[in-house]
Amino acid sequence: MPREFTRAERVSDAVQQELAVLIRDNVRDPRVGMLSVTDVDISRDLAYAKIHISFVGERSQDEIDQGITALNGASGYLRKLLASSIKLRITPKLNFFYDETGRRGQHLSALIDLAVSKETPAAAESDSEES
Repeated sequence: MPREFTRAERVSDAVQQELAVLIRDNVRDPRVGMLSVTDVDISRDLAYAKIHISFVGERSQDEIDQGITALNGASGYLRKLLASSIKLRITPKLNFFYDETGRRGQHLSALIDLAVSKETPAAAESDSEES
C-alpha cells in the first residue's frame, strides 16, 4: 500500500518549489546570489518553516553568514509573496539556515580519494614483492 503523505509534507514541498522561484525572481540583494532551496521543514501546525539553503559556488563562512542574514531580513517580504502564491489559512513564518551537507559530502569524498590514492601504490608494491 502506498505511503500517505501528511499535509505538512505536501505544504513543505509546495513551499520549497515556490520559494526557489520567489527568491530567484524577487530578491535582488547581492549577498544572496545563486542558491538552492535544499529542504523545508514545516511545523505540524504549519506556522513555522525552517528553510535549508545551499549556495552555488565557493563561498567563505563570512559570505555564507551574510547571505543567510540577508534572507532572514527579507523573510517578511518573501512570506507576503508566498501568501499570495500559495493559498493557505496560515502562511508559515520563514527562518533560513545554511545546509552544510554538500560541503561535508565534498570533504568526505576528498578524504576517500586521498585514502585510495595512498593505498594504491602500497598495494602495487606488495603485489610486486610476492611475484
